[in-house]
Amino acid sequence: MDIAVIGLPQSGKTTVFNALTAGHSSSMGAGDAGPLQVGVVKVIDPRLAVLDGMYHPKKIIHPEIKYWDLPPLDREAASANQVLSGRQRNILQAADALLLVIRAFEDPALLHPLETVDPARDVKLLLDELSLADLEALEKAEARLSDGLKKSKPAERPAMIPLLETVQKVKAFLEEGIPVKSQTLTASETTALVDFQLLTAKPVMIAFNVGEDDKAPTLESLGISSEVSGGLGEVGLCAKIEEDLSLMEADEAKEFREAMGLDEPAVERVKQVCYSTVGLVSFLTVGEDECRAWPVPAGIVAQMAAGTIHTDFTRGFIRAEVIAYDDLIRCGSLVQGRKEGVLRSEGKTYEVKDGDVINFLINT
Repeated sequence: MDIAVIGLPQSGKTTVFNALTAGHSSSMGAGDAGPLQVGVVKVIDPRLAVLDGMYHPKKIIHPEIKYWDLPPLDREAASANQVLSGRQRNILQAADALLLVIRAFEDPALLHPLETVDPARDVKLLLDELSLADLEALEKAEARLSDGLKKSKPAERPAMIPLLETVQKVKAFLEEGIPVKSQTLTASETTALVDFQLLTAKPVMIAFNVGEDDKAPTLESLGISSEVSGGLGEVGLCAKIEEDLSLMEADEAKEFREAMGLDEPAVERVKQVCYSTVGLVSFLTVGEDECRAWPVPAGIVAQMAAGTIHTDFTRGFIRAEVIAYDDLIRCGSLVQGRKEGVLRSEGKTYEVKDGDVINFLINT
């Protein structure tokens, strides 16, 4: 899962990125916009440690999140309420989800580009920027499709009209302030929009970056309406503290965290919020070679879940042998699970649950 981290200047965006990646990142070219920093982190699934003790596999493979730290935003552009450049929008289109860093700390040494610290204003500004980017893309698409329709032959028009109507429908809702992910669309309309990679169709998380002694605000406490906040994930953290802790040895960081009265690392909470907001569950595979967690969209059916292991598995799917993780641990083995009737066979349309341990039977 690729998550792009964006925010206004002096929001602590890069500090949040450094905390999430523990300072381990690399640069990728981003053209004239400057370098794009990329860091990959593992999402530790504690269930794999238990399965490791049962199966002693050669490898344990945890899912990963790839965070992108976009090139710095232009300070003057941000002051004029223009947050994203065209190149940055192109980068965002390729991300699976967006993490918006919102400044909620006061620091006279770091001047906010809009002069005052106002988390509610900044949330709205960034969300509006995503909508503006989508509107611009849809306006261009509408003009292109309308022109193409005029020049097309009569026999070609029935195939072109539905796409134009979908673009116009989605654009109209966006103009009313309704992001794509909150719009009611048919399956064919959703499919038609895939190539546009609209930003408001992506999962969005809000990360409130607070001072050391501050309590993080919430979307509700800021008075942000449910129409705006619906579907948004949110988490609070002090990025400076978390960055410092992420660079310490594990034992040292634990001691400092306990001394400061901090709970689990905020970076772990960010991962949990990302999974929840994106709507992911994990099924597990076990064996002597490897034990592995596979993140998939909630509600995915067994045949499509098999395709995450290898695309050929979708086509060759026969059935899935499924046992719940808790049942496997209680039984101690798949063999015992079969004897007790909790290891069962499921067909193509079985809806995969979080923690399902699955063995796919494939026709090769």
